[in-house]
Amino acid sequence: MKTATDPRHLKRRIAIKALFAESFTKQKNNPDIVIEIKKQTKKINKIIVDSAPTWPIEKINKIDLAVLHLAIYELLNEDTPPKVIIDEAVELAKEYGSESSGSFVNGVLGTVYDQIS
Repeated sequence: MKTATDPRHLKRRIAIKALFAESFTKQKNNPDIVIEIKKQTKKINKIIVDSAPTWPIEKINKIDLAVLHLAIYELLNEDTPPKVIIDEAVELAKEYGSESSGSFVNGVLGTVYDQIS
C-alpha cells in the first residue's frame, strides 16, 4: 500500500520539484531521472500535444507539465504498471497543482496509455 513515506513516492516528489524548478531556470545537481527526462523532452512534449490537442503546451500549468513529463517518461521507460504510474501522477497533481490538475493529468495520461498500449 502506498504511503507518503514510500521511497518511490518521495523520489517522484523530488523529481516533480526539480522539473518544476527547471521550467524556470537551469538547475544544478538534478536527480538522474530528471536528467533522463530532459533528454527526452521533445518526444514527451509531442506526446502531450497529441494527447491534449486543445491545450497548447505553453499554456499548460508548469506543475501539471512537470507531472506529465515524469509520468510519460515512466510509462515509456519503466517496468512499473501503467495504472500505478497514472494513479501516482494524479495524486501528485492534486497535491501540487490546481483544483483541476488531477482530472487534467488523468485525462491526458489516459489518452497516452490508450495510444501506447
